Amino acid sequence: MTTLYDVAAIGNAIVDVISPASDDFLSDRGLIKGTMRLIDDVEAQALYARMAAAVEASGGSACNSIAGLSSFGGRGAFIGKIGVDELGAVFTHDIEALGVRFGGVPLTDGVTGRCLINVTPDGERTMTTCLGAAALLEPSDVDSAIIEAAAVVYLEGYLFDPEPARRAFAKAAGLARASGRLIALTLSDAFVVERHRGALLGFIESEVDILFANEAEITALYQTKDFDEAVAAARGKAKISAITRGKQGSTIISGDETHHVNAVPIEKVVDTTGAGDQYAAGFLHGLARGLSLDHCGRLGSLAAAEVIAHYGPRPQVSLRDLATQAGL
Repeated sequence: MTTLYDVAAIGNAIVDVISPASDDFLSDRGLIKGTMRLIDDVEAQALYARMAAAVEASGGSACNSIAGLSSFGGRGAFIGKIGVDELGAVFTHDIEALGVRFGGVPLTDGVTGRCLINVTPDGERTMTTCLGAAALLEPSDVDSAIIEAAAVVYLEGYLFDPEPARRAFAKAAGLARASGRLIALTLSDAFVVERHRGALLGFIESEVDILFANEAEITALYQTKDFDEAVAAARGKAKISAITRGKQGSTIISGDETHHVNAVPIEKVVDTTGAGDQYAAGFLHGLARGLSLDHCGRLGSLAAAEVIAHYGPRPQVSLRDLATQAGL
């Protein structure tokens, strides 16, 4: 079958709404500065209506990775669930403007997921997230034509929480396996790992070719505080595991191979949001081009370094140009 996409991702379709706010605005609405909490549709719509003029852009972990892949010049597709509303239109326009194929059936009686980010003058971000339609992804939303035409199918661990989304993962994995495609999974969050450890272990061993995790996630998965023990436990479970460690770089294992890739140094870390997402983008872009695991890791480190040097989870310059300048 023809490969139309380097990566097709399935994840939470979220719109980031970023707005300036005063400390009084936060306290008047019972928001605790610097935190993130989940809210329901009613609270989200009420808060959204009171926020100042905002920047709105498509977001979500796996979607951010696809945006990074596109910045490298890769071919991406994304499957996620949105509502039939203003923010759903923003999400669709934003992702398609990147040249990404957007699949998924809008939910007529639900709202598009949103992360409402109020930024105070001191630069602190206070986030409230309403998952909305994003959390209602189900097997029927998985477009078989997209999955079968992608070299790699990339699954976002956050969607392991809702049971229908987990069944959507199983459907996508079955389609990918039957088409000879690779399956990648990002663990997303240590708390997700703790909630679903048994199911994740089984899914990884039976379905996953490429596993992405950070140090907290991989140690939670294998119930150890020792990084080396966790790496040893992970070896052989997936064909490739790429584990990020912040300023210590990343460790990539595949069979008997081990690669340690240095982090790309930057002058100042401004915002670590999206670092793992962009590392996965660079790594998968390299993998789709048949590059060595070490080379893939260096592309991942380059993308992560770009995104942590500014606010926001997506690259602000062409990652393809950055890679060229770095000789990658």
